[in-house]
Amino acid sequence: MTPPTLGILGGGQLAQMLALAALPLGIRTVVLEPDPQAPARLCAEHLCAPYTDPAGLGRLAACDAVTLEFENVPVEALAALEGRGPVRPGGTLPARSKHRAREKEALRAAGAATAPFVAVETQADLPGALEAVGGQGLLKTSELGYDGKGQAQVNSEADLRAAWEGLGRVPCVLEELVAFEREVSLGVARNVAGEVAFGPLVENTHRRGILRTSVYPAQVPPDTEAQARDLARRVAEGWGLEGLLTLEFFQLPGGDLLVNEVAPRVHNSGHLTQDGGGVSQFEAQVRAVLGWPLTDWAPLHPCAMVNVVGTPDEREPDWDAIDALPGTRRHLYHKAHRPGRKLGHVNLVAPDVETLWGRLAELERRIP
Repeated sequence: MTPPTLGILGGGQLAQMLALAALPLGIRTVVLEPDPQAPARLCAEHLCAPYTDPAGLGRLAACDAVTLEFENVPVEALAALEGRGPVRPGGTLPARSKHRAREKEALRAAGAATAPFVAVETQADLPGALEAVGGQGLLKTSELGYDGKGQAQVNSEADLRAAWEGLGRVPCVLEELVAFEREVSLGVARNVAGEVAFGPLVENTHRRGILRTSVYPAQVPPDTEAQARDLARRVAEGWGLEGLLTLEFFQLPGGDLLVNEVAPRVHNSGHLTQDGGGVSQFEAQVRAVLGWPLTDWAPLHPCAMVNVVGTPDEREPDWDAIDALPGTRRHLYHKAHRPGRKLGHVNLVAPDVETLWGRLAELERRIP
């Protein structure tokens, strides 16, 4: 029997971890990625070519299915694959999720609330925009911003004009500055048969705009997870999802959720599922994309993740102390050090929530 093959557009650490999850299932992976030092090259067939390379796209089209490692795939690549085999998520979904205004409009159409926002496409859109979102806001580029990049907080009309100039006068979204209690995220997977499964509700903290920690279980009111699942199901079914989607939420005082952003893929906040027991988010995406049966992938034990991010002085984590801390497991991406770059993460598993939080504090002290 010929083993199934999964094509991946992108060859970074997410593709690496997708490939590692696919391998025990008997699935081989092929990644199309122009970087010769792509992390996924170590565990997948690496097509070192531009995303629009005809030969590379032809090799992906010969796979049983193709999925995405990131949402900013050139539209030409997706167009070239259309009709040649399953691309999941596919259709208009990647284009929708890579553009903040379109994404928010589509979320609202699916019945999911977002923060009030105004599209700022040209200079003519600036007057009155800040007032429309309550006088304080976040200006974000409509495309390409991530990990705190491409955004600025604005508190006055002068701030707004300066921020728009500083972001290059490109199309943006101005969002109301939401007073939230915590940020949480949840993954949802849906296969071609319409079967839906969910990941865990995870609590997230950030440092300098980059995800620092993710913790399961999230410290939220009792009905918050059910609310998150309901919203995720609405989006997955309303958007015709085939694959995996991660929703990031603001949890408001009282427990209501606003959708902040959506990623049509596995997400940094879900990495803790690798070691918490049960199915990981990476196996969930592989299964959904290939049309296999799905199951929820919440961890079986309390767990957490801390990102390892490059520092200006190139400091290394205290690996000896980390390895000696019970329940830790490191995941490194084989990437060159660069300030602000995600170089890896450390997962932590504990027998109970109290122990988890105590060990997490110790783990954070060991990672710059």
